Amino acid sequence: MAKQFFIFLFCFFYGAVRTLSAQNLEQSIRAYLVGKQAEVGVAVIFNGTDTLTVNNDNRYPLMSVVKFHQALAVADTLTALSESVDHEVLVTPEDLKPNTYSPLRDRYPQGNVTLPLRTLLEYTLQQSDNNACDLLFRLYGGPQATDRYIRSLGLTDFAVQVTEDDMHRDAQTCYDNWSTPLEAVRLMEIFLKKSLFAKPIQEFLKTTLMECKTGTDRLPAPLAGTGARIGHKTGTSDRDASGRWTAINDLGFVLLPDGRYYTIAVFVKHSRESAENTARIIADISRLVYSSFSKKR
Repeated sequence: MAKQFFIFLFCFFYGAVRTLSAQNLEQSIRAYLVGKQAEVGVAVIFNGTDTLTVNNDNRYPLMSVVKFHQALAVADTLTALSESVDHEVLVTPEDLKPNTYSPLRDRYPQGNVTLPLRTLLEYTLQQSDNNACDLLFRLYGGPQATDRYIRSLGLTDFAVQVTEDDMHRDAQTCYDNWSTPLEAVRLMEIFLKKSLFAKPIQEFLKTTLMECKTGTDRLPAPLAGTGARIGHKTGTSDRDASGRWTAINDLGFVLLPDGRYYTIAVFVKHSRESAENTARIIADISRLVYSSFSKKR
């Protein structure tokens, strides 16, 4: 009985310390955000258990973060069809729209090239290629199929309704692909902890996220030299008619050297800061989270 009592006390006080630590971090983030010319939403899940949110009640435009959602839906279809990411796809000239961000088009300006799906997914996840994204939407059921798949995982506080070309034609449709920060982090948690797809596909996606080439000045910035590893997906808009950035985002997971991990989303909406200062907001919040969690035991 005494042993059980001491175990109870240990668990009680350990939980209280963890709760206090999360509260302190939340207060630090809220204090940091005072005076920032932007709406900033933050969600963090520590080691799959403790959850922290700041300004999570709003809808944040996903921008190219939606390419993570899309990649999961594509991977689900590949697994169901017993196909691999080496399945080849014809890229036509019509797939390579001008006046949008597309390293794929820059590499193959004439089109009529056959590429494995792994290459297209690398273009979308690592370089945020808009044409590759819409090609995958064309092949795998459009935004609606991605939306249905993510909902099948039990998530609801999000929507995927439009393509990159839709957003290019009408900037207002950027708001039709949205999520709360917490729902995005929950999706990342599901991806990390569940065996959703054939193992080679799941490992490919994880590795591809960890080799992301965009947003190095966002979530990854404070992790350099720490031994922590990060996989992430960014999203970036243009400025709207009033001069605000519609959204500048980063969603990711961080693996610490001691085996612990956390998932994190920092979504910035309607920023009147410069692009550099908006990225710095994300990096500074990443620094606060890493500093807090890396000290917790």
